[in-house]
Amino acid sequence: MHSHPDALLRPDDGDALRQALRQLHDHSGIPVLFGGQVENTLLSLSQYIGVRTAGLRGLRVRAETGLGGRVLTTGRPAKVTDYRSARSITHDYDRPVLTEGIRSVVAVPVVVAGAVRAVLYGASRGPAPLGDRAADAVADASRRLAAELVIRDEVDHRLRLLGAAQGSAADGQRGVAPEELRQVHAELRRIAQQVPDDDLRGQLLDAAGRLARPSAAHSARGTPLAPRELDVLAQVALGCSNAEAGRRLALLPETVKSYLRSAMRKLGTSTRFEAVVAARRQGLLP
Repeated sequence: MHSHPDALLRPDDGDALRQALRQLHDHSGIPVLFGGQVENTLLSLSQYIGVRTAGLRGLRVRAETGLGGRVLTTGRPAKVTDYRSARSITHDYDRPVLTEGIRSVVAVPVVVAGAVRAVLYGASRGPAPLGDRAADAVADASRRLAAELVIRDEVDHRLRLLGAAQGSAADGQRGVAPEELRQVHAELRRIAQQVPDDDLRGQLLDAAGRLARPSAAHSARGTPLAPRELDVLAQVALGCSNAEAGRRLALLPETVKSYLRSAMRKLGTSTRFEAVVAARRQGLLP
C-alpha cells in the first residue's frame, strides 16, 4: 500500500486492513469479506474472512478488470447482485469467484488524498443479494480505514522531520530550527491522541520524547507530567492561548486551564512561561 523506510516506526498497514475486516464482520454479519492493498494501480488481495477455497488468496487485480478493477479505475463503490450474469464488469476472475460460490458482491475503495490505497469487498453466496445496509457497512469500514491511514501518513511525515533533525549532528549541518522541532513535537503529541492503535500511539509518543531530550540541559528525571498536561504545555510553548490549545487538542478552554495549572504546580512555577522553561530544562519539551 505504501513503502516505508523504517517498518519499526509504522506498523504494517495490512494489520489495519485485517482489523477493519474483523470489525466489519462483527457488526454486519456479512458472510464473506476480503480485501487488499493497492500499489502501482495493482490490487493484491491479502485478507479474508469466510472464504472456503484458495482461489482468492493472493489474487492480483488489475485496473479496469473485474469488480475490483472497476473500483480502482473510478475510485467509487461498485456492486453486482449476480456476479455470473453481470454485464457491468469484465469476467477475468470468474474462476476463483465462482468456485468460491460468490453471487452478490460489493467493493468499496479506501481513498486517501484522492488515491485508492485499498479495496474492501463484502459478498454472499445465497440467492438473496446484499442489501443497502450491507453496502453501507462496507462503506463505513472503508472510511474508518482511510482515516487511520491519514493519521499514519501524517505520523510518517512528522517522523521524517525528526529523522532530519537527528541526522544533522552527524554531518555538521545546522539541521532543523528549534521552533520547527517544537512544532513537530507538539503535532506528534496531538496526533497521538487520535490514534486508536496502542502500539502506534506509544511509538508516536516515544518519537516526540526523542525530539525533546536531545535539546535538554538535564535528563528527564524531574517531576513527571501527565500526558495531557504535557500536550497542553507543548501547545503553550508554541505561543497558543488556552482557546487555541483547546481547539487543537479538542479540549474545552477550562480543561486546558486545569491541565496547565496542574503542570505549573508539579513544575514549581507560577507562570506559563516559567512552566515551559522548566519543562525544557527537564527534557520534557524541545
